[in-house]
Amino acid sequence: MPRKRDQIVASLTSKGFRKDDGDHIFLVYVRHDGKLSSLRTKVSRGSSHKEVTDGLLSQMARQLHLTKKQLEDLIDCPMDRAAYEEVARP
Repeated sequence: MPRKRDQIVASLTSKGFRKDDGDHIFLVYVRHDGKLSSLRTKVSRGSSHKEVTDGLLSQMARQLHLTKKQLEDLIDCPMDRAAYEEVARP
């Protein structure tokens, strides 16, 4: 099910991702010890990219070492930061 870009960005930044703006919105995971991890993804800017499709959600999930269902749980909040670190091992 497609998700709103703003919801994805807000949820991931509240769970330890750092947002870097550029031609895209880059999201880099910062571990609990403050170090940057290699886990990163991006979402497009612009009015034609307000929703992220299922295909792009699947690609984002792979980049973050998750299944699509796990990414949806991370966005919707059943998965917290500690659970994400347990699954993805940044």
